[in-house]
Amino acid sequence: MPRMKPEVLAEFLQQPHTGVIATLRKDGRPYTVPIWWLWKDPHIWLTGTYSRVWCKQIMNDSRVSLCIEASAPVTGHVEVDGDAYPVELPGTDIWPISHELAEKYVGRGDPARKPDVDRFFANMQTEPRLLFRLEPAVWRAIDMRVYQGKRADREFQEQQRTLN
Repeated sequence: MPRMKPEVLAEFLQQPHTGVIATLRKDGRPYTVPIWWLWKDPHIWLTGTYSRVWCKQIMNDSRVSLCIEASAPVTGHVEVDGDAYPVELPGTDIWPISHELAEKYVGRGDPARKPDVDRFFANMQTEPRLLFRLEPAVWRAIDMRVYQGKRADREFQEQQRTLN
């Protein structure tokens, strides 16, 4: 399967696409939830609160998988498997990365949205918040604009064309 070119992947990772993280319940079953994320090479940063189920699950088992899918400006998806580790106050100032997340998703590169970012960020600071540093071990990135399907799919499609 064609992989996403590095420059396309770099652009994709800057876009405010919502991701879906899979964490593990105590019984081993997966749990998924949409989240915001921030790529700062070589890590992916996530923010949550101590009361959120997925945060509690990461505290119990660091293994996670993150799937990011988008239809524009690049139709594709990126999947990352790795371990996520808590980064907490007071040992680390979590607010600069938290602010970058607010700018990415609330501000979306529009200076006119600064008041919205400021309000959102101020609210974040009232919550019992922490960060997670996701350390990617496995990447899968597909640019769907150039994807032609798996070989078996292509062979089947060719057979159907010759039969018709």
